[in-house]
Order: sequence, then structure tokens, then C-alpha cells
Amino acid sequence: QVQLVESGGGLVQPGGSLRLSCAASGSIFSILAMGWHRQAPGKQRELVATITSGGSTTYADSVKGRFTTSRDNAKNTVYLQMNGLKPEDTAVYYCNADLVAMGLRYWGQGTQVTVSS
Repeated sequence: QVQLVESGGGLVQPGGSLRLSCAASGSIFSILAMGWHRQAPGKQRELVATITSGGSTTYADSVKGRFTTSRDNAKNTVYLQMNGLKPEDTAVYYCNADLVAMGLRYWGQGTQVTVSS
């Protein structure tokens, strides 16, 4: 079992920045593939970014060049640095962890990001 706890959300003005963190429990973090999703009111949850156990990353087209995900295996933590935030980035952001070999996915509880002036 892997437990995930997100933090770092909040209210920010358009053009501003936030860094989300997702801390994982347990001793298998280094082999987990990690990802970030978001869900805006009335919309489906969408994939924002992923990072493999080896550190390779992918991004949704809507956030490329503005968001960066990274991981610190010593701290069991994955980060999502969000720059140039837009009102359309407003959503609840969820961290997920995939134990690929077992076909398991774990979710955090989510953190609210609101971009508004």
C-alpha cells in the first residue's frame, strides 16, 4: 500500500507560480512511476504530467513549457512546478503513483489550485 499526500495548492494570480508536492509513504518510491492529473468543475480528470522511475517526463500539450515535474527519491517526493499560470489551470490537482509490475495505481487526496485575479 502506498499513501500519497499532496500539498502546495492555493490561490494565485494569472501569470504566477506554484509548486505542488506529493509525498509518498513506504520504501518503494524509487520504482514507482508518478503522475499528476487535474479535474476542473464539470470536467473529466485529465493527465497533466508523468515521470518514470528513471526520471523521464511527459506533459500535456496545454502545460508544456510552463509546468515541470521532478522527483527526489531520497525524500519520497514528486514535485510539479507550475509557472505562467492561467485561469484555465484552475482545478483540483491529484498525484498518482503506479506500481507498473503489479498493475496498481494509487491516488492522493488532491489539492486545490485556483488562478484568479
